[in-house]
Amino acid sequence: MKIAIVGATGEVGRMMITCLQELNLQPEVLDLYASARSRGEILYYLDKPTVVQELTEISLSKHYDYVFFSAGGGVAHAYAPSALQSSELIIDNSSAFRQDAAIPLIVPQINGDLLLGYQGIVANPNCSTIQMVLPLAVLDKEYHLNKVVVSTYQAVSGSGHGGIQTLEKQRQGSKLKGIYPEPIDLNVIPQIGVFLDNGYSTEEEKMRIETHKILTRDDIAISATAVRVPVIYGHSLSVYAEFEQEVDLAQAAKLLSQAPGIKYHENSYITPLGLGESNLSQVCRLRLGVDSRSLCFWNVGHNVRIGAAANAVNIMYAHALQAGKIDESHV
Repeated sequence: MKIAIVGATGEVGRMMITCLQELNLQPEVLDLYASARSRGEILYYLDKPTVVQELTEISLSKHYDYVFFSAGGGVAHAYAPSALQSSELIIDNSSAFRQDAAIPLIVPQINGDLLLGYQGIVANPNCSTIQMVLPLAVLDKEYHLNKVVVSTYQAVSGSGHGGIQTLEKQRQGSKLKGIYPEPIDLNVIPQIGVFLDNGYSTEEEKMRIETHKILTRDDIAISATAVRVPVIYGHSLSVYAEFEQEVDLAQAAKLLSQAPGIKYHENSYITPLGLGESNLSQVCRLRLGVDSRSLCFWNVGHNVRIGAAANAVNIMYAHALQAGKIDESHV
């Protein structure tokens, strides 16, 4: 199998390498691309050094089975369509193609069937959307989801390395706001992205639109409030959901505990510091909402793993299994 990663030296690109290693996947070719300033940097895959190459117009003209993009929407728009001329599946982590009706938006545990026989661009959803839709999909299937009200508590790494640097500098005494509209240290900021005419931010709108697309349920009423918090890794969500049918709390807990991609905590809760290297959507504090047709739960996920790199690698893995490029005994 031949694989390329565009944006390999960034936070998510490096994590893609880590997630591929965790599968013990041994590709025939692994090419790493980044901007000119990272050319010549050496990264390691299964202890083997790989030299980072500069991304140019001809870089992706050779054949790859899978090309991962983690370099922003501009780079994806510029290079992904041309990469399709010679490669089979392009997995893009940016928001460039998520709202394109012709391009699948994939969380493999929910809609991985869309990958069967597919060649082209696949969009990786927004970080908070991924971890939220995993439990919502399970509950929707059983009780028919009508409404979601969610508040997010999103780590600074969701802004890239600049977010981490901003928080660290402020903790060392800097008075500069850095990349945020307000200080983030010892503070929370109820703005992620720019505000739209309807009063919602772009991050909040992503969660609404992407949830509709992944669940193929445009009729679900969704309201999100996205907040940046002074945490390095791990997004937390407070989710309130209403359903068409009455909810059996014990049954809902059992369904979540058995669902792929989810770790359910029965009598405890988890915080971002407890995530470690988990690639799962963590669900806890499950309880009835205002009545027997509603639920509340606390949802935590590693935003660079499940919210980005791990889901992208899961897309590749699911497609490769369906296409016969690998089998489960080889990883």
